[in-house]
Amino acid sequence: MSHVYHKVLDQFTSFAVWKIEESAEELLAQLQLKDHEISYLDTLISGKRNLHWLSTRVLLRRMMTTDAYIDCRADSSGKPYLANFPHFISLSHSFDYAAVMVSKDKAVGIDIELIKDKIERIAHKFMSKRELAFISKDRIEQLYACWCAKEAIYKLHGKKNISFLDHIRIEPFEYSGTGSFIASLDTGSQKNYYTVHYDRFEEYMIGYVADNDQK
Repeated sequence: MSHVYHKVLDQFTSFAVWKIEESAEELLAQLQLKDHEISYLDTLISGKRNLHWLSTRVLLRRMMTTDAYIDCRADSSGKPYLANFPHFISLSHSFDYAAVMVSKDKAVGIDIELIKDKIERIAHKFMSKRELAFISKDRIEQLYACWCAKEAIYKLHGKKNISFLDHIRIEPFEYSGTGSFIASLDTGSQKNYYTVHYDRFEEYMIGYVADNDQK
């Protein structure tokens, strides 16, 4: 597993991106898994899904810098959490890369996506007309920055029934490859504002947010 990108946000929060170069067997050898995790692995189709699950867990172990068993579970909404550590986590993967964000003191969200032209065809499904109006000449990359931002906020929030189109709004921003912008999550009962960060990395876009980024 090749460590290709690491960013420290503060003394308690960081994320890393790794290139997946091992086989499933090589990744499995680096983990301590319980019977229920092995049973879950058996339900995954071999190939990328298997590698993605294993690689995020290996990267999580390296970021936690512990030899102890890491009990990584998912709650009823599918949000990952650590049952035996106090840290907050967020996991993502796309093709040959895995991304993990860890914080000791705040909820976090991260998303990584391979940049493809097809996002233009589905932009209307996750961006309002007002949001689409500020998309610049770097249209595809900026759309991915917006998608990753909304995905990161969704993961931070960790609840179902959230619509990217209806509940998460992005304020106008000038795209520059690496930067940040303001976005809001309005659940109807509560509205929160966040500063979401994005980084263009090789042919990928990374979006990430921490709970203390609320504005």
